[in-house]
Amino acid sequence: MAKRIFVTATNTDIGKTYTTKLLLRSYAARGLRVGVMKPIETGVVDGFCPDGSELLSLARELNPEFKDIQIQDIVPITYELPAAPFVASNNKTLDINSLHVKMQKLEKLCDVLIIEGAGGLYVPVDEKYMMIDLIEEFNASALLVTHCSLGCINDTLLSKKALQDKNIPHIVAFNCKKEDSNFLHVSLPYFKQSGFEVLKVTDDIDTLGQLLYNL
Repeated sequence: MAKRIFVTATNTDIGKTYTTKLLLRSYAARGLRVGVMKPIETGVVDGFCPDGSELLSLARELNPEFKDIQIQDIVPITYELPAAPFVASNNKTLDINSLHVKMQKLEKLCDVLIIEGAGGLYVPVDEKYMMIDLIEEFNASALLVTHCSLGCINDTLLSKKALQDKNIPHIVAFNCKKEDSNFLHVSLPYFKQSGFEVLKVTDDIDTLGQLLYNL
C-alpha cells in the first residue's frame, strides 16, 4: 500500500491544491512514484474539475504510470454547486466503497498517494461523514494547511485540536501569502512563545514532506 497523506486545511481557499502540487514535486524529486486523488470536488460545471484537472496533469507529468488515468479516477465524486458536499448533493449518502476502489487502483501505480480534501475538517459530506472522518477512514496522515492572516492562531489551534482528539497523525504548514506581511507582528510572536513549530509551505516543503512520510 502506498503512503497516504491527506491534505486538509483550516477553511476553504487556504491553499490545499497549491500545497498538494508542491508535495507531489518534492516527492518526485526524491525518486518516489507519486499519485494524487481528490475524492470529492464541488463547483464542477460541465464536467470540468478545476482542482482535479490541475492535479491530474501534474501527476501524469511526474509519474508516467498515470498516463492512462482519467479525471474520473482521481475525482470520483463531483457536484456542480460550490458548497459543502452535504448541501451540493442534497444530502446524498456517500458511496465510501467506490472511493476505496478508486484509491486501491491508484495505489498500484505510486509509492505516495496525496489525497486532497474539500474545505476544512468539519465540512459535512453526508449525515455520517465530516471531512475529518475521511482521513480516519483512509488511514492517512494529515497535512493541515493554515493561513497567516489575522485569526490564524484561533483557526490553527482549533483544527489541530480536532486532529489530536481523533489521534490523527499530522503536521501543520503555514501558507503565507504576499498580503500576510503582518503575520510577523500579530501572530508569529504567539507561536514562538508557545513553542509551536512554524513550517511554511513554500519555504519548507521538503522538510514537510519528510516529516509526513515518517509519520
